[in-house]
Order: sequence, then C-alpha cells, then structure tokens
Amino acid sequence: MLHSVAMNDLAGKHIVLGLTGGIACYKAAELCRALVKEGATVQVVMTEAAGQFITPVTMQALSNRPVYHSQWDAREPNNMAHINLSREADAILIAPASADFMAKLLHGRADDLLSLMCLARPIESVPLLIAPAMNREMWANPATQRNVAQLKADGAHVFEVGSGDQACGEVGDGRMLEADELLAEVIAFFQPKTLRGQRVLVTAGPTYEAIDPVRGITNRSSGKMGFAIARAAREAGADVTLVAGPVHLPTPRGVRRVDVRSARDMQLAVEAESRIATVFVATAAVADWRPATAAEQKIKKDGSGAVPALSFVENPDILAAVAQGPRAKSGQLYCVGFAAESHDLQAHAQAKRERKGVPLLVGNIGPATFGQDDNQLLLVDEKGVSELPRADKLTLARQLVAEIARRLK
Repeated sequence: MLHSVAMNDLAGKHIVLGLTGGIACYKAAELCRALVKEGATVQVVMTEAAGQFITPVTMQALSNRPVYHSQWDAREPNNMAHINLSREADAILIAPASADFMAKLLHGRADDLLSLMCLARPIESVPLLIAPAMNREMWANPATQRNVAQLKADGAHVFEVGSGDQACGEVGDGRMLEADELLAEVIAFFQPKTLRGQRVLVTAGPTYEAIDPVRGITNRSSGKMGFAIARAAREAGADVTLVAGPVHLPTPRGVRRVDVRSARDMQLAVEAESRIATVFVATAAVADWRPATAAEQKIKKDGSGAVPALSFVENPDILAAVAQGPRAKSGQLYCVGFAAESHDLQAHAQAKRERKGVPLLVGNIGPATFGQDDNQLLLVDEKGVSELPRADKLTLARQLVAEIARRLK
C-alpha cells in the first residue's frame, strides 16, 4: 500500500482503541500494531464481551500499554478512567463496533468503561470513529441502519463495512474493514480537508499503443505519483476519480478508478469525467505517438532479415484539449499538468506550460523517478518556479494538493 512509503503519518497522535464483542477482534490486533508502527500511541479499552474473543494480554503486548476494561479500575488515582482516558485522546476508535454497542452509543447508555468514555468525551476535540462489524442480516436490519444514520447525524464518523465471507458461513456486507484499510481511513481522517467539496480527476501511469496483438509501445511510468495524488486529494476531502493506464497498483481507499489502455482510451475517459470535475491533474505519461495501424495478427519473422516498416501518427493532446475547453476557460475547471523530462527541466517545463495553457505545471526528471518511491518536483506557474525537495511520493502529493487548494482560494 502507498502508506508504507510515508511512515509516521500518526506521529504525536494518541488513539484510544475500543474493542467490543465480535470475531473481528482478531483484526483489531493487527490494527493496533499498524497504528503503533505509524507513530501513534494506542490505549486499548475492551468490553467484557471483547474478552471472549481476544485476551487483554495480546492487546497489551501489541500496544505496550496496560489494557483497561473496568469502570472500577483502581489504577486511576481518582477512579475516573472514563474521564482521564478520554481527555488524553486525539480520537476514540471503536473497532470492532458491534450492533449492540452502536445501539448503546445512540441512546447514550453508559454501563461499562468504553461506553462511559464515549459519552464523557469532549465532543468538539475528541472525535468518535466507528468501524462496524456484524452479520449481514444484522447490518441490513432497519434498526441498525437507523442507528448508523443517527450516529452520523450526532457527529460520529462511521466507516463503511466490507463485503465477503463471514464467520457464520454467510456472505455479504457487514465485515469490518481490514487493518490496512482502517489504517488508511484513520490517516485520512486526520489530514486537513482543504479540498472538501471539490471533484478531482487524476490521470496516472503510462499508455500502451499496440503494434500487434502481442507487442506495443509504452514507457516506464509506474503510476505511483498519480496514485499518490489521488489518495492525497481524497484525504483532503475531495471526490476523486482516477483514470489509470496499465499499472499494477492497488486503488487508493475511497477513490473511483477507471482503467484504460491506450491514449485514445484515456482521452475518451477524461472527456467524460472532466464534464463534472473541478480540478484536473494530468499526471499520466501519455505516449506522444502510436502506430498508424495495428496488425490484427502477430508480425512474424520470415528469416529474410527484413525489418517491418512502422509508421506513426500523433496521439491526442489530452491536457491541452481540456485546458483549452470552455469549462477551464471559464474557471470552472482548474488544470494541472505534469512534464517528465530527461534534461533542461525548467526550460522545457516553462515552455510546456505556455503551450498547454495551464495555470500550473509540475516538472520532474522522468528517468530519476519512474518506478521509484520518491521524487522531487518543480512547480511552474505565471509567477515563476519553486521546488518541492526530494521526498516520498505521498508526501509530495500532499504538498501538491495543498498548493492546488491554496490556488483555488
């Protein structure tokens, strides 16, 4: 996952991790470890029912802190663990959250330490994050859905559920998200929501231009930078669509993905998606040319030494077409271009910005970044150039998103 290249996203955060009764408690162990590895301190609080599925000893070993489970815990000098633990937290994360516990939260019941903490937390400064986990019928029950809707209305942040095989043998919605998915959601929750309300369209990766059914022309772009930008934009609160060329990367959490192959495929997808986008970030390394015709069958050697003649035609300029369209010209769509160069980066990037007609162009040295986990960027606009020093691509993506948000204001 992309989060692995930018460690310590939760450094300085103190998370109270609450476990309620459910088989998904086994995932909470992995989640606890992941939160700690990402830099957070984690205080585990368990209900009595959670102790039927996983032991406090396990959670203590993973969190490196004593586990709390009783409202009468004498370790607290004032015997007010529900007050003390909630005041120290940057967030309370209930994972897994059973149907029963969510109903309890909804009605303000507080008959154990974890529910007491949720009720007693300072609402404005200690957010409540809920990761539901239950049987598919329990999840679909109207009572549960009413409870979820009301919890959201009351200010709780309820994560979506996963779908698939369940411990009971049934298949459907209701599974708790996997630990890495929840980690990505928690990290995203704490990111500044500078693009809330925006619709961001990102292109990423190479294109593939067919010569025949088994050969084609492409480039070394891995798509990592574009995927990082899509993730960073979603973290910033945007509704994000990612148009991806042929790459082998997992889709960032919460991002809608459209897979394409050739430059013309990408052009059609961008034309459709840009009609409702408010920001377009053209990160993809689109092939400049394609074979004029693609053979229907594999071109084979005949032993004569003759080399097949290939003729090329220019591919559509996707960025320029969008940037010169009516929505961009009217200010409804803010366009950001990327330039991958091999030399003279600043001169080529400035010329490309003028040629494409975009307000912001981001330059990088292609051979130094293709396939890598880090990069350095040159930002070119009408005022001049500025640099984003070398860092992992997710860090750079967040910095770029912040720059875009600042310009949108």
